[in-house]
Amino acid sequence: MKKALLTCLAVAAILTLAAWAADISGAWIMSSPGRDGQMMEREIAIAQTGKTIKVTLPGRPNQDGTPGEPIICDGTIEGNAIQWKMVRQTPQGEMIMEYKGTVDGATMKGTVNRMGNEVEWTAKKK
Repeated sequence: MKKALLTCLAVAAILTLAAWAADISGAWIMSSPGRDGQMMEREIAIAQTGKTIKVTLPGRPNQDGTPGEPIICDGTIEGNAIQWKMVRQTPQGEMIMEYKGTVDGATMKGTVNRMGNEVEWTAKKK
């Protein structure tokens, strides 16, 4: 009886810890180098359902300076490994950017592959 109870408590504790550690939903401030190499920050939003995530990135500003359409990307989180892919239509054709990284509490870091170039990024929970 004690063994079964201890086993149930251990499983419940592990599931609770796993669920708590994996929740990355919310607003994040992401930093990465821009086209000119200068570091730029932007706010991203992550919505999580289980291992599936939707990442909303700000769109490019319109010519009149108003905010552009946000870009919504699909991805996954498995343990502390996170990844998502952004597909954007440009005058030169389709551009795909693949983000991969790790989550450590309220911080993330990783790389993004931009047209064959790998660039590092970081993010902090807002």
